[in-house]
Amino acid sequence: MSTASAAGRRRTPVRPARILLHAFLVVTALAWLAPLLWALLAAMRPYAETSSKGYVSWPDKLSLDNFTDAFQQSDMLHYFGNTMIIAVPAVVLTLFLSSMVAFYVSRFDFRLNLALLLVFTAGNLLPQQVIITPLYRLYLLVDLPGITTSGKLYDSALGLVLIHVAFQSGFCAFVLSNYMRSLPHELTEAALVDGASVWRLYWQIVLPLCKPAMAALATLLSIWIYNDFFWAIVLISTGENMPITSALNNLSGQYFTDPNLVAAGALLTAIPTLIVYFALQRQFVSGLTLGANKG
Repeated sequence: MSTASAAGRRRTPVRPARILLHAFLVVTALAWLAPLLWALLAAMRPYAETSSKGYVSWPDKLSLDNFTDAFQQSDMLHYFGNTMIIAVPAVVLTLFLSSMVAFYVSRFDFRLNLALLLVFTAGNLLPQQVIITPLYRLYLLVDLPGITTSGKLYDSALGLVLIHVAFQSGFCAFVLSNYMRSLPHELTEAALVDGASVWRLYWQIVLPLCKPAMAALATLLSIWIYNDFFWAIVLISTGENMPITSALNNLSGQYFTDPNLVAAGALLTAIPTLIVYFALQRQFVSGLTLGANKG
């Protein structure tokens, strides 16, 4: 055995800094997973056991009864459907409209393109609580007979879709415009020379190149809109029209609430977001690392 091969097989000494880094990552991961694991443990224990022994105790019995009861008592399938009616159109419309804004401000030079982008982005800096009262009154004044079940923009899925599109478009336009600026201008110039229209330039040339960024934004938007609780409480009054996050209130009684049952319901509502993330995980990660290797 040669000296070079023997030296190559020697293990690289582990530096103390690397040990500290891995220890920090392990502690951080456990800190993030601890609430989830605690909720899972509570959801699998009967309330009678936790009320007598306390939550900080070793379980005597673990079962899935709370999950079954939470799914049946809250009519979860119905509220999952309500959430899909809100989330899917909101994500599609947000990506479509914000990509059009991003295309215009990034591929065409005019005096107010940066100001226009700043206006869209500034909308995300406005606290939602500031516009509750005027938005609530506006939704009550807008009549939509025959379009919504309530006859108004208030207490309708359309109202929630519009407010999500309005609040999320600024962030998406900002991200997409930065990505579109990194695309070679020679592509669009060659298409314009060949006689391509602006719509064809956007739809057939630029937009297909933005699939990684669109997939990453679709993942984020799906999770954000699905987990929304604030707007659903403010703009929806009928219990049957509420999305799944607001419908968890059905598991709370007037005089008594089973925390174990609520924990099981909360874990069930988190399943669709996990499915979306794992389905788009590769596109999401590639979208986050766009431009990382560019100078």
